[in-house]
Amino acid sequence: MTAPTGHHPSRYPGATGQPTLDTWQEGPHNRWTFAHLGEIVPTAAVSRRLPDASAAAADSLDGLGLPSLKHRLEETYTDAFLVLHRNQVIGEYYRPGFAPDDLHLVMSVSKSMCGLVVGALIDSGEIVPSARVVDYVPELAGSAYDGPTIQHVLDMAIHLNYSEDYVDPASEVQTHDRSAGWRTRRPGDPQDTYAFLTTLTGNGTVSEFQYCSANTDVLAWIIERVTGLRYSEALSTYLWSKLDADRDATITVDPAGFGFANGGVSCTARDLARVGQLMLDDGEGPLGRVVSPEWVGNILNGGDREAMADSSFTAIHPRGSYTRQWWCTGNERGNVTGIGIYGQYLWIDPATDTVMVKLSTWPEPESEHLHQLQNQLLLDVSRSLDSRIAAEAAAAQEAADQAAPESKDNAA
Repeated sequence: MTAPTGHHPSRYPGATGQPTLDTWQEGPHNRWTFAHLGEIVPTAAVSRRLPDASAAAADSLDGLGLPSLKHRLEETYTDAFLVLHRNQVIGEYYRPGFAPDDLHLVMSVSKSMCGLVVGALIDSGEIVPSARVVDYVPELAGSAYDGPTIQHVLDMAIHLNYSEDYVDPASEVQTHDRSAGWRTRRPGDPQDTYAFLTTLTGNGTVSEFQYCSANTDVLAWIIERVTGLRYSEALSTYLWSKLDADRDATITVDPAGFGFANGGVSCTARDLARVGQLMLDDGEGPLGRVVSPEWVGNILNGGDREAMADSSFTAIHPRGSYTRQWWCTGNERGNVTGIGIYGQYLWIDPATDTVMVKLSTWPEPESEHLHQLQNQLLLDVSRSLDSRIAAEAAAAQEAADQAAPESKDNAA
């Protein structure tokens, strides 16, 4: 039996309690559930395309100058790959059966989106990064979050007794999944994500990096307390509605209606690229500002390298760090990325004003080999754009040089 976790945003204005499998067909809940059935009962898409209409892979990779790129995408289980250069799509690939407007689960790239919502609320003064977590969510008193600040949570600089071993049934991450409705519940599991978060313990230390998915859900709980919105609504209000996205995103919810902020977002590759473009545009979206240039700059400049204790990341990026729910490579290009298990990447290359999205379905959640292949692929595409930009600059200079004598003749 877990302790009450306080008041949480209701699913619809004026709701009394949460709709359940036993009550969703009855009034007044049905005024809301009949239009939001996917939050109560599993749903399946009824596609507007016949199966053979989307069976062939779509790709336009020739302009990227990497002849073996399609093979490399296939060998890393790619479902969608997109290159957005100077806000224009210059390369795109979709595996057979997956279409450009299909939604794809982005796993922990969802964390980077949550970080942007927190950034918006910090910029507005509604969240103070130096404040303690329990100042916003007192129900976490006595847990590992009793003492650490918002900034500690953002940077994942908190010690928690939490195993992120995705294939171990005894791990905390699997209990977390079960509480969120991602796995079959077991007797004694917390009733929802809020309750699960209150059970986490640690040794009280901060300032060293420890990747922990629970941190992002704590941030989402804080967002709900500050805004009075459900996390799904806050993600729309502070981020998605400002991207001029082609499609609505989706997020999975637990029995209490709490959005799975750490990994539950699904969207199209093209719309995810808009999140990356927002970063290159100093936090400004097509339909409004999301975060300040300072917030973006702090991410692009990287986090505390001394705090980074993830050897699997530093094996690929020796100068790597983590800050504000983003991975920072620390390489000479300044690449920053959102990363999700099973091969999801949102890759930002400031040197060429480029965003890359790679959505995949690896056969296992983590693979050092596939991470190496995937990072090298993204770096190779980034470097190919260096050559493209240099060629464009040379062509422009040549055109200017040729136009100069003609201008002089006209002046004479």
